[in-house]
Amino acid sequence: MATIHPFKALRPNPEVVSEVASLPYDVMNSHEAREMAKNNHFSFLHVVRPEINLSEGVDLYSEEVYQAGANAMRNLIAKKALIREKNPSLYVYQQEWRGHVQTGLVAGTSAQEYNENKIKKHEFTREKKENDRLKHVRTLNANTGPVFLAYRSRQEVDFLLMKITKEKPVYDFTGDDEISHRLWVVSDEEMIKKLQQAFKDVPALYVADGHHRSASGAKVAGIRAQANPCHTGDEEYNYFLSVIFPHNQLKILDYNRVVKDLGSMNTDAFIAKIKEKFNISSTENPKPDKPKKIGMYTGGRWYYLEPKKGTYPENDPVDSLDVAILQNNLLSEILGIEDPRKDERIAFVGGIRGVRELEMMVDKGWAVAFSMYPTSMKELMEIADSGRTMPPKSTWFEPKLRSGLIIHSLD
Repeated sequence: MATIHPFKALRPNPEVVSEVASLPYDVMNSHEAREMAKNNHFSFLHVVRPEINLSEGVDLYSEEVYQAGANAMRNLIAKKALIREKNPSLYVYQQEWRGHVQTGLVAGTSAQEYNENKIKKHEFTREKKENDRLKHVRTLNANTGPVFLAYRSRQEVDFLLMKITKEKPVYDFTGDDEISHRLWVVSDEEMIKKLQQAFKDVPALYVADGHHRSASGAKVAGIRAQANPCHTGDEEYNYFLSVIFPHNQLKILDYNRVVKDLGSMNTDAFIAKIKEKFNISSTENPKPDKPKKIGMYTGGRWYYLEPKKGTYPENDPVDSLDVAILQNNLLSEILGIEDPRKDERIAFVGGIRGVRELEMMVDKGWAVAFSMYPTSMKELMEIADSGRTMPPKSTWFEPKLRSGLIIHSLD
């Protein structure tokens, strides 16, 4: 059973929606955010990357940064760039990119169900990033970025969402990245009840993207509950902002790896070590065309690596993933990268940037890059169902949800 909670959203004035909506905070660095928001005072990056309102070099986790985010949101409200919904509502959010369309439901989802693992995870969170989102939510008293959730597609839910999209949307715009965004407000009480009833038959939701946002949302709920002597469980803070998509509409891109050095080895010695666990061949095509095939770029050349039989447990849902095979048999064993979450020798590059980004990084001084075949939604859900976690940076979902389209206030 999945609880779907309608709420009175803060959302952009339709006249400036394309100016307000921004990429999520965690797909860019501060410099990129400053460039993106330059000359756009309505950009929601002023809220979700508030350091751009302060001098360069400011401590990203200082209190003044969080306060700058709160000030930026108050400013957008004062300028009527953000308006308040009159009635508790649900929202349907549709994105279209390169012929791919995905349609999800925007709602408050239950912190209690998150804690009970009815909202299932597939990644560990980092304490520093989780605390950052926790402070951001508490200071702004709002969820400013949605958690990207999935459910196993159900005909009755999908039918209701498609029915809503036959109406005229309140927002319909295309960004500079050629991704189209459409949003419908669902304030009709009968339709809200139908959606809530349909989701009661959904056994579980899955965090596709936004593990830190969901974890912080649940923690804020617990903190607010403990501080409220009249807590009932119905308060707005018991829910966090989510967009929920059917699993069969989601598109996962490759999430690639780049390593700074080969340790004490030269390229020939490195390749010789690789041959102990992988079959290696030269290629002109950098992108793997199937699982169990990994692209590698080093010394100006591309190779394919295919793990030899017996080098990984074929029936293990986690350790048989390509990213796990690479981690266990090469990154850890050969290059000594034991914890990719903390080791500064490794970087991760989303597939949206393309393999040419990998080539450029290596040609400019990094030692080796690996292009991966994308993880599937089937693999993600099976691992989450088993209660296990994927290696870090296993999935890159595209298109990304825009921040600032729907804001969930905690009061």
